[in-house]
Amino acid sequence: MKLALHWPRTLASRLSLIFLIGLALAQGLSFAAQSYERYQSAKMTMLGNLESDVSTSIAILDRLPAAERPAWLQRLQRRNYGYLLSAGEPGQPLDGEDVPVSMYSIKNALGRDYELAFNNIPGPRQHYQAHLRLADGSPVTIDVRPALMPMSPWLPAVLLGQLLVLILCAWLAVRIAVRPLTRLAQAVDSLDPNTHGVHLDEKGPLEVVHAAKAFNALQARIGAYLKERMQLLAAISHDLQTPITRMKLRAEFMDDSAEKDKLWNDLSEMEHLVREGVAYARSIHGATEASCRIDLDAFLDSLVFDYQDTGQDVELTGKNGALIDTRPHALRRVLVNLVDNALKFSGAARIEVQAQAGDRLSVKVLDRGPGISEEQLAEVLKPFYRVESSRNRDTGGTGLGLAIAQQLAVALGGSLRLSNRQGGGLCAELILVSGNQASL
Repeated sequence: MKLALHWPRTLASRLSLIFLIGLALAQGLSFAAQSYERYQSAKMTMLGNLESDVSTSIAILDRLPAAERPAWLQRLQRRNYGYLLSAGEPGQPLDGEDVPVSMYSIKNALGRDYELAFNNIPGPRQHYQAHLRLADGSPVTIDVRPALMPMSPWLPAVLLGQLLVLILCAWLAVRIAVRPLTRLAQAVDSLDPNTHGVHLDEKGPLEVVHAAKAFNALQARIGAYLKERMQLLAAISHDLQTPITRMKLRAEFMDDSAEKDKLWNDLSEMEHLVREGVAYARSIHGATEASCRIDLDAFLDSLVFDYQDTGQDVELTGKNGALIDTRPHALRRVLVNLVDNALKFSGAARIEVQAQAGDRLSVKVLDRGPGISEEQLAEVLKPFYRVESSRNRDTGGTGLGLAIAQQLAVALGGSLRLSNRQGGGLCAELILVSGNQASL
């Protein structure tokens, strides 16, 4: 089983990983260099002290009477070496390349005055001994026990503290570097022609200010572009209304005939298409309708009663009692489009209201019509797409009703989802947020 290492996906985690690895390596190298320099310096000092101390100690023992020498052994004892007034322990001669450095220090201190022999003493703690004889022929053994240089107990704590400070500084640096990108990503995600754009704060480092200004300028250009297109469509629709009306008036004075009926139907289709096109353009760009708090149950009751008063088979099930902040005219347009679609294909519609997790509300418009194939459920929400293949507006429509409902649902801060019902029919579910503050 192989352990796969994956590169972090977020910029913050990548920068943090790079900083932490780099700082850890730099700190490790710095600590190693400092420890090595400290070791070399301490080693040279200790070897120098060893030479001086050994030469002094042997000189003292050589000048003392033989009877007084044992009393001085305790005074001359050191942590890593001591003196024995004997021939020492048997061992192997110490020679070759792998010999302790301290052996050369002892040679430098005593080699000119005394004949030295070095033996390696095996055992649980390996050490070596230097053998010599004093001026009176008495044997003396220097028992050397090499040991690693002790580390100060506070040094690991200082190293850990430095690493923590470096980690904190790296985290702050990554956060400062990534925060503008996070704000920019959030602003791009919220960039919607149906809502008022978020104006980025043009403060901070020069690069951040430049990016914020560029985004704000882009957002302003997109808004101006959409506004210009909406005004263009509005002007075209206004200009088309006049010739269509004139042609309808002229058709009124024509003799009754099949050609007159065809012309009248064509003009009616043109008028309907112009109105739907303008409605779709306005749904994309949004509207100036003010948000207000409404009683959703009362709002739906009013909508259903209006249909029932005209003899339409529309019913409402489920009560929620929710008060929501929304654009009532835009919400009514969404539901009217969905109910009209259900009535067109099934002759009846049912509206269901349900509360969902959090502050979400579900408003479903159900029918028992022919439904829509699964591969076309997403396509019908696109403008000018019609499931009905014929060109008859009475059956196929303009292909803008569901597209307008979709755009307005997004503008309300919700969503629209279509699905087929078990047993046949279509379910159009509008998800709303209670207390929604989205603006059109």
